[in-house]
Amino acid sequence: MSLPILTAVTDSDVEAGLVSAFDRRDLGVTVVRRCVDLPDLLAAATTGAARAALLSADLRRLDRDALTRLAMAGVAVVGLIAPGDEDADRRLRQLGVAAVIPADATAEVVAGAVVEASRALSTPAGPQTGWGSGSFSEALPGFGKLAPVGVGTDALSMAEPGGGRVIAVWGPAGAPGRTTVALCLAAEIAALGMSALLVDADSYGGSVGQLVGLLEEAPGLAAAARSANQGLLDVPRLAMLCRDLGDGLRVLPGISRPSRWPELRPASIETVLSLSRRLASFVVVDCGFCLETDEELSFDTAAPRRNGATLAVLESADIVLAVASAEPVGLVRFVRGLADLREAVPGAEPLVVVNRLRASVVGGDPSREVSRSILRHTGTEPVALVPFDLVGLDAAQVTGQLLRDIAPTSPARLAIRELAGHLAGRPTTGRRRRGGLRRQAR
Repeated sequence: MSLPILTAVTDSDVEAGLVSAFDRRDLGVTVVRRCVDLPDLLAAATTGAARAALLSADLRRLDRDALTRLAMAGVAVVGLIAPGDEDADRRLRQLGVAAVIPADATAEVVAGAVVEASRALSTPAGPQTGWGSGSFSEALPGFGKLAPVGVGTDALSMAEPGGGRVIAVWGPAGAPGRTTVALCLAAEIAALGMSALLVDADSYGGSVGQLVGLLEEAPGLAAAARSANQGLLDVPRLAMLCRDLGDGLRVLPGISRPSRWPELRPASIETVLSLSRRLASFVVVDCGFCLETDEELSFDTAAPRRNGATLAVLESADIVLAVASAEPVGLVRFVRGLADLREAVPGAEPLVVVNRLRASVVGGDPSREVSRSILRHTGTEPVALVPFDLVGLDAAQVTGQLLRDIAPTSPARLAIRELAGHLAGRPTTGRRRRGGLRRQAR
């Protein structure tokens, strides 16, 4: 049976020659529509009439978002480039096009590439190694990333050699302090002598840049996502967009205005994280709180999804830290939110970090009481209990400095330092309290 395909080739002579050859000879492909531009191609793909598309590298407005929509429609993509055009070849491959062939290739070669690309797209994926049933990048053949390795205290040692490890820091609604934990954790990992990159991926308005004293206009994750969507992002460009805070710590600021959330497309975020693994030994990501799969609320499943960036981060992460705020309202929100997290990302077993621990709210022995409550309602014991140091945290925020620098003996800083050593496989020196990483609140 002949494979139905679409064409969107800017060189009319090349397109006419290929279409003519496909018509005259039985090469296993049949052109069902010759599209004049990208919108025409996307519209034709949504009809389900074709299983593959042959397009030019210089097709106007061709980006990762368009390729994602083609993949969602079940249309494999083969790219045509001018002979010897290395820049076009690199861009298509960075966009996720697996098959890139020169425009002067024979019709037999082109047809074979189209058939193979379609077969690769329709082949069921192997056993899942990550949390979810799939990710945005899995829909694009050839788009590589390090596979998530699951979650647990030994997850770090299982990560793929040579690649950095992604730690997602999540927390429910109510500001449990996930940004503070993410910032301090990245700083403490860097203080241990390992390179760390802090990424602000909160689609509801990030604050990492402000906390470290960066200007609001500083380019960051949005610029990196745009470059990734256009197939132009590589490790050197990503490094240029990051702010170097010294001592092995880099920061990739997020969006400061919530209205800019459409710039954080899931496929682009996955690309940024994949390249971030090559830039730093540890990539700490501060992600948004909301896990609602909002695309189900829209008739257009290809429409931008506000929570897509958060879900992409969680599916790409090697480890997720779930942050709870240690007061009655915060704990109730966390228990409900953790259930939502496990439902949104099947198989997720995040590590629980309790923040803002203090006896004035919990009463009695706050470490014991909160740990028992978390274990009873979630089945998971906290790996870290971070005391509430209002004075130290306020001083760091007012001056735009790191907690480790402004208050090195802060109990909150010491607790996060111990957590960082545990996650990085380098336990900090000093007497360990019974219960692992937990500390008594003072």
